[in-house]
Amino acid sequence: MELKAATAPPTFHSVAEQRQYLKQRLAGAFRLFARFGFDEGVAGHITVRDPERTDHFWVNPFGRYFGAIRASDLILVNHQGEVVEGEGMVNAAAFTIHAAVHKARPDVMAAAHTHSIYGKSWSSLGRLLDPITQDSCIFYEDHALMKEYTGVVLTPEEGLRISTTLGAKKAIILQNHGLLTVGQSVDEAAFWFITMERTCQAQLLAEAAGRPQLIEPVYAKLTHDQIGFPLAGWFSFQPLWEMIVREEPDFLE
Repeated sequence: MELKAATAPPTFHSVAEQRQYLKQRLAGAFRLFARFGFDEGVAGHITVRDPERTDHFWVNPFGRYFGAIRASDLILVNHQGEVVEGEGMVNAAAFTIHAAVHKARPDVMAAAHTHSIYGKSWSSLGRLLDPITQDSCIFYEDHALMKEYTGVVLTPEEGLRISTTLGAKKAIILQNHGLLTVGQSVDEAAFWFITMERTCQAQLLAEAAGRPQLIEPVYAKLTHDQIGFPLAGWFSFQPLWEMIVREEPDFLE
């Protein structure tokens, strides 16, 4: 399979072509999340808004292993929580969280949430991330913290609380729960999640060793503007996409 480096998201000749593209990107993101160990039991989900039925989203079937998901395995869910295309059940928490986020944020094409080890560890501290590295500046003044864990997210009110707290930001730390990231593409949302997980790991390691030195606010903001915008997130995902397509091309089916 020949792969060429892309420098910008593609354009499409039909809705069907765009839908297949989005489903393949979503399946690829699941394979990568499995590679990085972000899966744990049946927890975790990534969604992408359907390009035609914009109040519907594609998501992984409940209970399927991230590392085996193919584009054809994904299910389409409406905003009543009903599976309207594909086979399998929808995770009730996935519906509650993602339906609220997609409804509140028309600019969001995709959202990602899992119980990754460093994300959930950091979330237990009830703190925002600090600008201690260049990469952490991606989230400088661009992530939120939802306090007060109240159990598995199963009610519309809790989904609304998440989307309201997220606001216009790219990510949210769900206290005692984990991370959630959003983006204008699957690529962006997935890369923000990957780098946010690693940012949590870096801060946990740094604080275990001593007292990290913070980047000055003016430079943290500058760095955010340099590397934290949507196209930067999309582009940063492309090497990972190339790797997973070369090594596990069956997910494209």
